[in-house]
Amino acid sequence: MERVKLIWDFRGPNATQTAKHHAIHLNEFAQIEQLENPIIDDESINPNHHIAFMVVDKSVMNELRERLKPTRGQLYRS
Repeated sequence: MERVKLIWDFRGPNATQTAKHHAIHLNEFAQIEQLENPIIDDESINPNHHIAFMVVDKSVMNELRERLKPTRGQLYRS
C-alpha cells in the first residue's frame, strides 16, 4: 500500500519546540482515531525550520488532510 507523509512546517526561533509539541498532538489524534501504523515524528530542516509529520496509508489521506490541514504532503518512501 502506498503511504503519504503529511507535513506541518514551523519556522522561527520557536520552531523546534512548536513542532515537537505538534507531534504530541498528532500522536494523541492517531490513538483516538485508531489509525493503523502511523509514523509520527518531528525533524529539523535547519535552525529556523522544523517540521512535524505523520505518515499514513494513502487511503485515509484525503480525510486527514481535510481534518488536520497539513502545510503540504509527499509520497513516503521508507
